[in-house]
Amino acid sequence: MDLANLNAFIAIAETGSFSLAAERLHLTQPAVSKRIAALEMQLDVRLFDRLGREISLTEAGRALLPRAYQILNVLDDTRRALTNLNGDIGGRLSLATSHHIGLHRLPPLLRAFTRAHPQVSLDIRFLDSEIAYEEVLHGRAELAVITLAPQTAAPIQAVKVWDDPLDFVVAPEHPLAQKPDITLADVAGHPAVFPGGNTFTHHIAQRLFEREGLTPNIAMSTNYMETIKMMVSIGIAWSVLPRSMLDEQVVRLPLPGIQLSRQLGYILHTERTLSNAAKAFMALLDADKDRLR
Repeated sequence: MDLANLNAFIAIAETGSFSLAAERLHLTQPAVSKRIAALEMQLDVRLFDRLGREISLTEAGRALLPRAYQILNVLDDTRRALTNLNGDIGGRLSLATSHHIGLHRLPPLLRAFTRAHPQVSLDIRFLDSEIAYEEVLHGRAELAVITLAPQTAAPIQAVKVWDDPLDFVVAPEHPLAQKPDITLADVAGHPAVFPGGNTFTHHIAQRLFEREGLTPNIAMSTNYMETIKMMVSIGIAWSVLPRSMLDEQVVRLPLPGIQLSRQLGYILHTERTLSNAAKAFMALLDADKDRLR
């Protein structure tokens, strides 16, 4: 089975489009179509239904997809195992990270890593933590540095690096900022801008309100912390932000007895062989964790 054809199949399955798959693979659309035709001829099955502009996997395509991932992952794993034998730290490191961590936590570590290991080619993708988790799970990234899920199931292993305290915040002129004594019920009565409903941070805050029998008034949502901070700073809503982001644009709401925090760290797939580059980056993250203890 031709690996280039398998890569084309996976790209179309993930993007739902021959043209987007061609862009991802840096090929022309006819070249991608030719690879799929060759794969379908080799397997003697139809892999995609094409209804106008809509592309969907056939039953055979759905059966092939997990096996295609497995084939490519085994090949990548074999390459890494053989490359690791010489002990060199080089090659490509595929790293996924959230926008917030990539902006606020990783720059000094990436600077130190690239200086120590100039032969490593970094492939960094900025993704929501939940999507980055899937990238590691399916073998499309070696490591992800993300907001950790409350529970992580095998074959994914999570390693905490940083505690990230969260604070309720408003603009200095917001009505809540003028009240001397504030309760969670007071906060719930005002419009909020929240991280997206699929995010780990959203679930952390939502569970706090649920425990108190309250429902926050979520007027808007976005997955970008910097955008949330901007919307809070202009006075239209309150939100929950990492303490590390607080400055004169927003003020912290004192809520007695309430402490929110999330855990940031990295995840890896325990059933794949890690490259020497990935191990070196993990060691750098672990050293930062130990330094902050």
